[in-house]
Amino acid sequence: MSAADNVKLEAGWKAALHDEFDKPYMRELSDFLRAEKAAGKAIYPPGALIFNALNSTPLAAVKVVVIGQDPYHGEGQAHGLCFSVQPGVKTPPSLVNIYKELKRDLNIDIASHGNLQHWAEQGVLLLNTSLTVEHGIAASHAKIGWQSFTDKVIEVASQQQARLVFLLWGAHAQSKEKLIDVSKHLVLKSVHPSPLSAHRGFIGNGHFSRCNKFLQQHALGSIDWRLPEA
Repeated sequence: MSAADNVKLEAGWKAALHDEFDKPYMRELSDFLRAEKAAGKAIYPPGALIFNALNSTPLAAVKVVVIGQDPYHGEGQAHGLCFSVQPGVKTPPSLVNIYKELKRDLNIDIASHGNLQHWAEQGVLLLNTSLTVEHGIAASHAKIGWQSFTDKVIEVASQQQARLVFLLWGAHAQSKEKLIDVSKHLVLKSVHPSPLSAHRGFIGNGHFSRCNKFLQQHALGSIDWRLPEA
């Protein structure tokens, strides 16, 4: 019996990532998380949502990959999709800037909430490179093994899909370009949408319209970046 058999994961991703769950790093990661929870530490997102990005965007449906870093570390924020927060949570500053660029680029009105589930369900894989975090401590789980797992996710998407758009915002996301077959996929890069850097080229990058143009050129269907009101 494989450790993957105990994980609730979309069938396409489970088949492609099956062997990862039996590797030593993944067993050590699982043991670490169990020990942290046993010690009374709050870990985000909730266990059922750790693989939400993969469960919300089946492998065969991926059109766009957005790479984030780690989940939000405040209570009730993270739900397994990068840049996204659960309903009722204030829109984070980086996502505010993403919305500003959407308005500038595609004239899409700024959403009143920060939940990006609608994007995920259209084929936008919203992948953090670390899938968990300890309450109040950014990047606290950056070196426990998640990077190996999410690198494999990026490689699998690159290998198995014919045409994808990768949105690499900031140096951390851009460090993953080496995992992508740039001969068949469109890779769009800019500074991060954080308030610290967005004014240096995120606002004005045109990534959303360029993304849809590429998808339309390859008859893949564009993304409706508008978000339904909560």
